[in-house]
Formats: sequence, structure tokens, C-alpha cells
Amino acid sequence: MTSISVRIPDKLKKALDSIAKETERSKSFHIQKAIEFYIKEQVDLQIALDRLNDTSDEVISISEMRDKLEL
Repeated sequence: MTSISVRIPDKLKKALDSIAKETERSKSFHIQKAIEFYIKEQVDLQIALDRLNDTSDEVISISEMRDKLEL
């Protein structure tokens, strides 16, 4: 594992302290989980943007999607 240092606003530190205490987990645990979640969201967002901008990607209506999924 690697150690890094970050600066955060006091309000965010207090919230992190509170969550760590309530969950009996370390602040590092919560920071790591938050970063993992953020990175996953960014990857998903980039995939969505790539598909949105891909002119060869077929666009279908919601009713066509329901038909294809037999809903």
C-alpha cells in the first residue's frame, strides 16, 4: 500500500471523523472506499460519454428497448 497526504476542509474532516466513529472504521477505510466509488463513477461516466458520442452506436426508443427485453 501507498501512503498519500491530502488537504481537506475542516467541515469535511469533521464529517469524516463522525462517520469513522459511528462505523468503528478508520478514516483511511472511508477515504479509500470514497476514492474507489469516485473512480468507478468516472469510468462509468466516460463509457457513457463515449457511447453518446459514437455515431455508429444505434439509438433506440424506450418502447423498442422494452420490446427487445420483453417487458
